[in-house]
Amino acid sequence: MTMPEAGLAGIRDILVSVTEEGHDDEPRNALAYGLSLAGAAGAHLTVQSAARRLTAVGGSGWWVLNDIVAAENRRLGAVARAVAERAAADAAQAGVTCTTEAPALSHPNLVARLTARARLADLTVLDAEPREVDLDRDLIEGILFRSGRPLLVVPPGCDGFAARRIVVAWDGSASLAARAANDALPFLRAAEAVEIVSVVGEKELSDSAAGAEFAPHLSRHGVNVSVNNLPVVGGVAQTLRGQAGLFRADMLVMGAYRHSRLQEWLLGGVTQSLLASSPVPLFLAH
Repeated sequence: MTMPEAGLAGIRDILVSVTEEGHDDEPRNALAYGLSLAGAAGAHLTVQSAARRLTAVGGSGWWVLNDIVAAENRRLGAVARAVAERAAADAAQAGVTCTTEAPALSHPNLVARLTARARLADLTVLDAEPREVDLDRDLIEGILFRSGRPLLVVPPGCDGFAARRIVVAWDGSASLAARAANDALPFLRAAEAVEIVSVVGEKELSDSAAGAEFAPHLSRHGVNVSVNNLPVVGGVAQTLRGQAGLFRADMLVMGAYRHSRLQEWLLGGVTQSLLASSPVPLFLAH
């Protein structure tokens, strides 16, 4: 096992949750990313490999349907246990202390259990889920808006932790952007370069702290930080995606905004857009 990175010393307890159902098209990056991060930080890793328990609804042919549902629940439970066992073996091989659990719960109970468990960790790692109506998206929203803890959402293709270069999305919001940046301090301190990006022209910032005013705060924490004010190009989310690529970022830090589902379907939203498509892992806080 490699020596933990000094800048990540504040991260001691990492939770990874997966809800694989045995399909080949499912993203499987959170586990590898979380294991890599736990190794880099010298942190304890908890893996929750959950099975969504299905329930048969009574009616005509109920007995046949009940048998089908019972068989599917057994299959999902076996998949969850296999994932947990494989994660434990991978962690042992990497020298990472790991505990696992494989609960089989209904959809609402699964969301509630993970949300409660996330409150006991420094950070939760989940796979990205592009669909807005999905169990994994409900897990993401449960942690973001009800756990009080930050979340790392890992997009496809990111199967190993890296945080050498980080972009911080800054709009001056004391309750969101500043909260996210401070929650991400262990990563920001360990990074080689951090860029505060303000997308100007999208909202009035005259009454909020500019990125240039927040930069000294991060600098006092030992962060190698610079500031970049950018015009909107194709929307805020697209501007941030483009700058993350230009900066060669390994991570994007931002506050998570919550609107009604109707607003998101009609108008979109920066958080929702980046959850659906981000080139790098998203560190989110609310």
